[in-house]
Amino acid sequence: MRGMTVGETAECADLLAAAAVEAVEGTGAYAGSVFLRSRDRRSIVLAAAYGVPPSLLGGWRLIPVSSPIPLATAYRSGRTVHLANAEETMRRYPQLAMALPYAFGSCSVPVGAGGETFGALAVVWSASPGSEGLSRACRRHVRTVAGRLGSSLAALRARTGDPVDCAPETVPVEIPAPSATAVRVGLFGWDLGSGAFRGDDELCAIFGLDPRAFDGQATSLAACLHPGDLAAFLSAAREAAARGRRITARRLRVRDCGGGGEGYRTVELWARVLETDDVPARRRLVGAVVDSRAGSAAVAAVERLRDGLFSLAPDGRVTYANHAALRQLDVSGDELLGRVLWDALPWLSDPDVESRHRSAMISQAPASFLACQAPDRWLAFSLHPEADGVTGRVVPLGHPPSASAPPASTDEPAAAATPTRLGVMHHVLQLGSALTEAVTTRQVCEVVSDQLLPAFGGQQLAIYVVRQGTMHRLFRTGRHEDFLDGLEGAPLHARLPGTEALTAGAPLFIESRQDLTRTYPGAATGEVNSWAYLPLIASSHPVGTCVLGFDKNHRFTEKDRGVLTALAGLIAQALERAKLYDSEFAIARGLQQALLPHRLPVIPGIRTVARYLPGTSGMDIGGDWYDAIPTSEGVSLIIGDVQGHSIAAAATMAQLRSAVRAFTAVSHIPGEVMAGVNRTLIDLDPGLLASCCYLHVAADTHHAQAVTAGHPPPLLRRPDGTTEVLDLDIGPLLGVERTSAYPTTPVDLPPGSVLALYTDGLVEEPGSDIDVGIDRLRSSLAHARADSLDELADRLLHNARRSSYRADDIALMLTEYGPGSPQRDGAPGTAPGDAP
Repeated sequence: MRGMTVGETAECADLLAAAAVEAVEGTGAYAGSVFLRSRDRRSIVLAAAYGVPPSLLGGWRLIPVSSPIPLATAYRSGRTVHLANAEETMRRYPQLAMALPYAFGSCSVPVGAGGETFGALAVVWSASPGSEGLSRACRRHVRTVAGRLGSSLAALRARTGDPVDCAPETVPVEIPAPSATAVRVGLFGWDLGSGAFRGDDELCAIFGLDPRAFDGQATSLAACLHPGDLAAFLSAAREAAARGRRITARRLRVRDCGGGGEGYRTVELWARVLETDDVPARRRLVGAVVDSRAGSAAVAAVERLRDGLFSLAPDGRVTYANHAALRQLDVSGDELLGRVLWDALPWLSDPDVESRHRSAMISQAPASFLACQAPDRWLAFSLHPEADGVTGRVVPLGHPPSASAPPASTDEPAAAATPTRLGVMHHVLQLGSALTEAVTTRQVCEVVSDQLLPAFGGQQLAIYVVRQGTMHRLFRTGRHEDFLDGLEGAPLHARLPGTEALTAGAPLFIESRQDLTRTYPGAATGEVNSWAYLPLIASSHPVGTCVLGFDKNHRFTEKDRGVLTALAGLIAQALERAKLYDSEFAIARGLQQALLPHRLPVIPGIRTVARYLPGTSGMDIGGDWYDAIPTSEGVSLIIGDVQGHSIAAAATMAQLRSAVRAFTAVSHIPGEVMAGVNRTLIDLDPGLLASCCYLHVAADTHHAQAVTAGHPPPLLRRPDGTTEVLDLDIGPLLGVERTSAYPTTPVDLPPGSVLALYTDGLVEEPGSDIDVGIDRLRSSLAHARADSLDELADRLLHNARRSSYRADDIALMLTEYGPGSPQRDGAPGTAPGDAP
């Protein structure tokens, strides 16, 4: 969140963390997460995670609102999305199942308050095939937690004035899953002069004392020590007080009455003298007693085993490895501990290894895999997960794997014998899944950049396409502006790596500048040192070339070459599909713009401007329209919206626009016009409904007659700036009933007032009531500067113009009424193509 003080930010983090923990613990799940909407409302962003570290979520830290992901669906629809198991996930959300093909169930619910949605909350649990998921009571618990979180966030916003949103770069709150305690620590304060001893409950438990019965005297505590340690301990305490020293790691034997007999266990004592000039105060010690018996015993037992055992944190960092594991992995503890397993060991840097770890954590089921450390030395790994991490086992395989190789253990799934191929499939599935959501060529290029550069460590990427036999750059990313400028405009027969890779149909990998200049003398290099040229060929047709650049020399392994070659085909198919989409999209938008008026009529005393913004979520054209029709008695203003997005919707819109003009020509009574248009729509029988708002403004008066057919109400801004939502009698939607009547409402239009007609695309937001959007538009109209009607229209559309995602088209028509506001002769009220 933004604009908050440190304390307010901490309060928000506490709310998010508490909600995630309560949702998980109340349902028996092992992980939970909270996502908040982004500032542009296009995405939801991970704000808090419990049990599963954000790094394990990979690309799911930022989810587009439009994506087919349960969390996004819950946010958009305001409904609970409950997926009992992996089978239901595959059936209802196949793209999610493809990206996370693990055995888990999930429940996603919206987070909001007062009809406004701030984000979504989800819990995840391990789910065997056929499991029924959460009970109704558990689902109700998750919804209750989300509701309380929404109310708390709304209250925090009301107090601070800061919006409830989350920037993509926000670092999410992480709450680790609870783990078993291997070390106990008790704190104390000891006055050596009086013998007074104050200890917390944990210290009393370590010494086997009842905290309520402990008399606070050091002598009572000393009675619990081994007699052989007592004198040395008291001597060390006196010497520390006399010389101001610390007592460091003093080992003491404490009576242990457990196990049916009396024995002793070893603890460590750490203490220091209070630093003060007051001599009596220097005889006071503060410190801690550490009982690591469970942890020490566990380490000792593990170290005796010949099998290699190691422990991973939920994000894959190595937290422990016994000596046998270090020997098997041929690595030292300093090289391994604290690092991610597959980063610390280059021969484990296959994506399949990371995927196996992710599978174990998300499904909470054991996983195993094989890895080759040397040309002929294979190791078998098995992973055993809990919510707080993974215990791993590694043993030598003893023989090379084969297609019929046995599993690492009889109770675990068979390990893959060819991890390289699984690595290829990992990249193919990841990129393929991402490309399914990319529609335009720009979106395809951005997906390719987002997927390839981090996967292979590249810094530059460019995509060139073929147009009329020459290469033209479609997309480039990276900090080097001169990256591959020599390829722009080059003919296909040019002797350049980018053209030869395409004409030969084979990728070209260049690992150094020397290799480039040796084969292509004079070729531009810029500041790049290695290149991968991937030919993009779809249906035996050359589409273009994708070029990856590396700032440092990069060696392309056989695995890299195989993966990139496989991905080139996916990119080519997606790019070819996107080019077709762009062409059809341009044709469709051109048709729709042709159906809208190119100019609005010039009416004395009335100035009218209009704007039209197409939706961005699909190619199909919509049915929004507007019109201004001059009559002998004034002017009729119309705005309407045909249901749906299709050619049929656009055709119906054109027919209704013509019908409105025809009925207006024979009648100036708005109710009669609307009734006639309704009958026309029913006679046409397109299977579509429509909404419409119609106002007839009488010439040289301050009055108008208005009628609405299920359309959002107009707004009226008076000369003093006050703005209201007009309360019109509402008639039914067009196309419902042939005999429908449409009541007329009189409207006063003071000179200098501004009337706003609009379609619902301007005021609707996912998960929010339309009345909230209408009131937001009313407020914007009231406070916006009105020096120019055109500027006022642009200001009202400001946020919509900035958004790259609009689920619906937007039409807006503003009319300023009164003397002194005539439109200049010939000036356009709008040209649909002028509005982005």
